[in-house]
Amino acid sequence: MGQLKMQISIRKAILTDSEKIHSLIQHFAKKGIMLARSQQYIYDHVRDFFVAIKDKQVVGICAFTVSQKDLAEVKSLAVDEKHQKSGIARQLIENGINDLKELGVKKVFCLTYVPGLFEKMGFTQVAKESLPHKIWTECINCPSFPDCDEIALTKEI
Repeated sequence: MGQLKMQISIRKAILTDSEKIHSLIQHFAKKGIMLARSQQYIYDHVRDFFVAIKDKQVVGICAFTVSQKDLAEVKSLAVDEKHQKSGIARQLIENGINDLKELGVKKVFCLTYVPGLFEKMGFTQVAKESLPHKIWTECINCPSFPDCDEIALTKEI
């Protein structure tokens, strides 16, 4: 694992990462396991993303958005399939959470089809209805609304 950390670096996304961020999201959205995002959305929210870099290539992404005074969302987590199960997703989440702590955020949440990683990181499943702000801002525009089968999880940070 120590060798992995030397090979992978995590940093805030920059504009030149936008196409790869969009490509990763669209890849997993086509598989039905992630909400699609437009290229314009990526440009509008590029400052929300962290990227994992290996050999000067983006191999993982994750965005973090503040939803309320002390609540933020972990979203658009994706790792290139060739690099999955190597700790990259965990590193992305940890970096984002550390950034959110500096902002004063006290709690994070996510909506996911794959809760295992989040549970291993101390997230707890909650009812989606406990996140009303989230549901009425972004979820209402999702094609799966109101029959979403994503799992909601939260974690105090």
